[in-house]
Amino acid sequence: MFKSNVGKFDRFLRIMVGAGLLAAFFLFPASDWRMVFLIGIIPLATGLMASCPLYSLFGLSSCPLKKT
Repeated sequence: MFKSNVGKFDRFLRIMVGAGLLAAFFLFPASDWRMVFLIGIIPLATGLMASCPLYSLFGLSSCPLKKT
């Protein structure tokens, strides 16, 4: 469905950052920044799908090059 353009390390970081931001959303319900923590959905989703729309738009990839 989606072409993979996110490498393993990039994917790991995206999932960790996204999960951390979403955890902060639930851990700090009275925070003024609570709604900003929802931005964590984006790195979490792109990490889980291993595909980033912005990478595709700019022709980038953090996947290792295939040996020929």
